[in-house]
Amino acid sequence: MKNLAIFGSTGSIGESTLAVVRQNQKILKVYALAANQNDKRLLAQCLEFKPAIAALVCPQAAARLEKSLKAANSNTQVVCGTDNLTLLAKSDGYCTLVAAIVGAAGLPSTFAAAQAGKKILLANKEALVMSGRLFIDTVKQNGAKLLPVDSEHNAIFQSLPAEYQNDYLNLDIRDFGIHSIILTGSGGPFLNQPLSSLASKTPEQACKHPNWSMGQKISVDSASMMNKGLELIEACWLFGVDTDFIEVLIHPQSVIHSMVRYIDGSVLSQMGAPDMKIPIAHCLGFSDRIASAADHYNFIDGCDFTFKRPDYQRFPNLKLAKQAFKAGQEATTVLSAVNEVHVGAFLQGRLKFTQIAEQNERILNSYSPSSVFSIDSLIHIDQHARSIAEGALS
Repeated sequence: MKNLAIFGSTGSIGESTLAVVRQNQKILKVYALAANQNDKRLLAQCLEFKPAIAALVCPQAAARLEKSLKAANSNTQVVCGTDNLTLLAKSDGYCTLVAAIVGAAGLPSTFAAAQAGKKILLANKEALVMSGRLFIDTVKQNGAKLLPVDSEHNAIFQSLPAEYQNDYLNLDIRDFGIHSIILTGSGGPFLNQPLSSLASKTPEQACKHPNWSMGQKISVDSASMMNKGLELIEACWLFGVDTDFIEVLIHPQSVIHSMVRYIDGSVLSQMGAPDMKIPIAHCLGFSDRIASAADHYNFIDGCDFTFKRPDYQRFPNLKLAKQAFKAGQEATTVLSAVNEVHVGAFLQGRLKFTQIAEQNERILNSYSPSSVFSIDSLIHIDQHARSIAEGALS
């Protein structure tokens, strides 16, 4: 029996994880669930999965949850606040963390789990985008395990040799006959829209992804391809390569989730329906296969596959991500932070869609780097960058 903690349980990744748990209750048990403030959804999850602990960052939401659980005669203990979430990440009550808290808010608890030597199923990009080398070193130094949940990174992982998979953070990918990595992306809802129309796109249009069901922030990032830029940075840290080792291809159908080129000319890919339950099940079962509750892809009724190169004029955020990785850890932290602010401003109607990338570039190019030594330094840089972005919006 694997005891799980699911941080970000009320979001799309968390809900998909619980769907996989429903299919595998003989081998998977929920020890802890955590969310920001959605106490109503977390209540329903607690009553179904009966975790020992439920955590909410918002104190008011935690108080409501505790009252509702007592009324339902539930034995689930409620804790609140970011400090308790970090303590929970180090708890001896579970072995596997599904790290699915969106944005920089998920970094402290994911980092704490690495320090505690947990098995981490990483769906939070910022742990690597913000803290890359520091996070990877912490995983290795504490005997933690790291598996990528993002569909693209999981596809790359599945397409690599089993010998490499078993100890990949300590091995050189080039020693296994790998020529390069192909990172695929759908191109989002605006792929074929005229460039002149992008400035007038609404949040509702940006969040209407053609293939995936995702949260608002990640949906907007997909529309701007910042999501792919962050995934590029993440892939560099996961597999120990530079951006030049990774080719980004637009694949609008989202069936081939990523590929690996071998030196003999072979290309291996992982394919499947665009359903996050598939990579989640792969990570939860690794190295065995377990049921995911996802539909199997139908090749007869499915559409044709197409590919194209990304256009930096249409997707300037992708180019910015490459620039930031080459500039160093502080630059990727700054880019991630200010993008969160600017996406939030767009969702609130304070910025046009095209201004997200424009403002990202302005701050990235004007930021003066300094030495980064600790997680506290990175969090300070993140907060400082956010304050600069917010100040420019006011």
